[in-house]
Amino acid sequence: MKLLADVPHGTKVLLHICCAPDASYGVPAMRERFDVTGFFYNPNIHPGEEFRKRALATLELREKSPFPLVMESGGEQAWEEAVRGLEGEPERGRRCEACIRLRLRETARKAAELGMPAFGTVLTVSPKKDAAMVNRVGREEEERAGVRFVAADMKKGDGYLRSVRITRELGIYRQRYCGCRFSLT
Repeated sequence: MKLLADVPHGTKVLLHICCAPDASYGVPAMRERFDVTGFFYNPNIHPGEEFRKRALATLELREKSPFPLVMESGGEQAWEEAVRGLEGEPERGRRCEACIRLRLRETARKAAELGMPAFGTVLTVSPKKDAAMVNRVGREEEERAGVRFVAADMKKGDGYLRSVRITRELGIYRQRYCGCRFSLT
């Protein structure tokens, strides 16, 4: 993992978790430097059964590798509004940016609510995500919320391959698509 932000060691960080596979590498990697609490918030995941599988997999990961975790549901209407008119965009395009912005904005808001000075995300573990875009959006939400963003590229140092190995070893559910109904096809 390559950190791209100067946030002091030991800082409390609310870490957005998109799924257990990305968290399986991202949470321990961030815990090496920060006091991490996971935050599962993903109104984009479709269908409802897939949301349930990912939420349960995240709880299973926490059980097998304990870490503090906040789970939040809802937000589907806000997600629909955020991506309206972007339905035809390709994966990694403007629709994905709008989706990531919504989730990071909520993570920053929740960090502020919990009195945590920083937030981050495990989204950059995935090869399906553009780390530069995710980090740019996070920095923009940092400015908006007044809470520091821990920018990182978790693909560096074989983060993705390590997540595959960890989830296989732990028997954790690993999804086959990003999450939204547009990536399902």
